[in-house]
Amino acid sequence: MSVFIIAEAGVNHNGDVALAKKLIDVAKESGADAVKFQTFSAELSISKHTQKAAYQKKQTTEDETQFEMVKKLELTYDEFRELKNYCDEKNILFLSTPDEIESSDFLAELQYIFKIGSAEINNLVLLRHIGKLNKKIILSTGMATMDEIETALNILTDAGTPINNITVLHATTEYPTLMSDVNLKAMLSIGKKFNVNYGYSDHTEGIEVAISAVSLGAKVIEKHFTLDKSMQGPDHQASLDPQELTSMIKAIRNIEIALGDGIKTPTKNELKNIDVCRKSIVARTNIAKGDILSTQNITVKKPGNGTSPLLWDSIVGTKSNKDYFIDEQIIL
Repeated sequence: MSVFIIAEAGVNHNGDVALAKKLIDVAKESGADAVKFQTFSAELSISKHTQKAAYQKKQTTEDETQFEMVKKLELTYDEFRELKNYCDEKNILFLSTPDEIESSDFLAELQYIFKIGSAEINNLVLLRHIGKLNKKIILSTGMATMDEIETALNILTDAGTPINNITVLHATTEYPTLMSDVNLKAMLSIGKKFNVNYGYSDHTEGIEVAISAVSLGAKVIEKHFTLDKSMQGPDHQASLDPQELTSMIKAIRNIEIALGDGIKTPTKNELKNIDVCRKSIVARTNIAKGDILSTQNITVKKPGNGTSPLLWDSIVGTKSNKDYFIDEQIIL
């Protein structure tokens, strides 16, 4: 199964549906499987007194609460329907993450995969509600312990979602994520402990960690992208630009091919090189018929289309069956 790559547009449309469509265009051109947004009502999901996270304060200049910042990034349900239709036209999968029950009910009409964000890992009400929707689920686990992941999975499965319909993403909820905080091996621990498909939601700068996750068996990769990192907004600076997104996806597809099927055998393209690269047993000196073959008069040299060096022990000590000149291959 090919790695499922989610180009995370998030709120990098800045509340403008025209910019959202440009993000869809970039995601499609980059080769992503899906483009993902975030569907929410600020009134229903954020207290008006909630302050911005430290990374949000760094990346936005306005003196405002988190509620005020997020409110400006809302799109209407009608606009999300428009984006879903646009994705269909462009032949790329539309996804959006709900922040509350009302948004999840709306999105259930538009998508068969639900991505649940890290912030909702302990939101029993939302997890239970999504678990009842009979959808495939991708669960991010930033800020979570293994016990919290287990609890969330139990809530989803108890609500009716089979465990084989859930993919768990390792993530670190810090933008950008420091390399020292990535702990990519935790992704493997998640897959082993819960016997689930696993993947990685990448918030690091650059593309190498996401690519490495694929080499470790990630089935899903999610990465934020933007039209322009210099734009105002909470996520632009920690996102890939269009060229970087394209490079990441190209590298992931190459890694998929390079991983192969795990069966060690010469490839079709290698076979033609065997004779040129390997060696055969040849005469080190001129040898007369009847001479005893020894380490003094035979050796191993290219090419490899003669007697294999693996037969060395069975040849040393025997009589030569013909005359040989230097470098002539020894024939059994």
